Amino acid sequence: MGSSTTPPFNPADPLGVDDLLGPEDLAVRDTVRGWAADRVLPHIADWYERGELPGIRELARELGAMGALGMSLTGYGCAGASAVQYGLACLELEAADSGIRSLVSVQGSLAMYAIWRFGSEEQKQRWLPRMATGEVIGCFGLTEPDHGSDPAGMRTYAKRDGTDWVLTGRKMWITNGTVAGVAVVWARTDDGIRGFAVPTDTPGFSAPEIRHKWSLRASVTAELVLDEVRLPADAVLPAATGLRGPLSCLTHARYGIVWGAMGAARASFDAALDYARTREQFGKPIGGFQLTQAKLADMAVELHKGVLLAHHLGTRMDAGTLRPEQVSFGKLNNVREAIEICRTARTILGANGISLEYPVMRHATNLESVLTYEGTVEMHQLVLGKALTGLDAFRG
Repeated sequence: MGSSTTPPFNPADPLGVDDLLGPEDLAVRDTVRGWAADRVLPHIADWYERGELPGIRELARELGAMGALGMSLTGYGCAGASAVQYGLACLELEAADSGIRSLVSVQGSLAMYAIWRFGSEEQKQRWLPRMATGEVIGCFGLTEPDHGSDPAGMRTYAKRDGTDWVLTGRKMWITNGTVAGVAVVWARTDDGIRGFAVPTDTPGFSAPEIRHKWSLRASVTAELVLDEVRLPADAVLPAATGLRGPLSCLTHARYGIVWGAMGAARASFDAALDYARTREQFGKPIGGFQLTQAKLADMAVELHKGVLLAHHLGTRMDAGTLRPEQVSFGKLNNVREAIEICRTARTILGANGISLEYPVMRHATNLESVLTYEGTVEMHQLVLGKALTGLDAFRG
């Protein structure tokens, strides 16, 4: 029952999730939202249509100045923000475009996190301060042309040659690859899978850009080619042996996606709600018709359930109790629901929904990539299936 102290209903926050956020959380969210509104939204439709992300180095430096790169890491010039604050930043960045959030996720949750968690003190000192400011952009090489969901089958190989390592192989679909100054590359060795911090100016390393994408068009995506790349002994990440290293990095990145997907969904929902209030057919706004209201209600339910789920996982990460299976739960649900929200929003906008004058189709096509990377739907279903049944269905 309502009372005189009950706050009014807020269509932008129907469940009152903002009440769970502290002043610092809200300040982080508002700062990132303001930056995205100023630096990304006026240009993103043009960048997307052209299939480019011009000025990526400048954008990275601006994101670094905000503390958004390696945001939840501590030391080495990193902001040391909470997991919830990092999640809020991901949501606001992806509300602008998935490509911008991918730039930040790969930099912080994959490349920087790998060095921060598994690197030597010398590697941390060499790379992390400059990556935190955006002076150096990083990338993360795990997926290969023939090995995505099953990284244990990777063919990239690192062999010993005296005290050096020599890397040979290829990595595929690598965000930031063409502009990176350091690549964290995972390779097979005689001692198992190891990670390497590879300066991209090393002879034998190249990163041709992947073109002709219909998703994440405002994002730099590359193939990494390693043609007998010779590295000194201290290039290997000393604390990572086996797949647990790269998979722990992926868990960190997937957590950001749980939030980010809700940003794309929110932007599409907001566009549909605004359109429904103003677009008139049959003598009144289409938002006044029952079928449109049913769509909006269903979209709002899934959007804000997803935000609540993301916040719950963030509080667990901050408490040190978040499990990888729970991240799979969030990634599976939130990306899948975000795509459905975008598709429903498109129907409310009608033909205008396919225009880049509105964000809906751009977000929908971006989310097709987000649905696949950092673990496909099927992989997260199997992670949860194994956790629920105790039976491993990954290999037959």
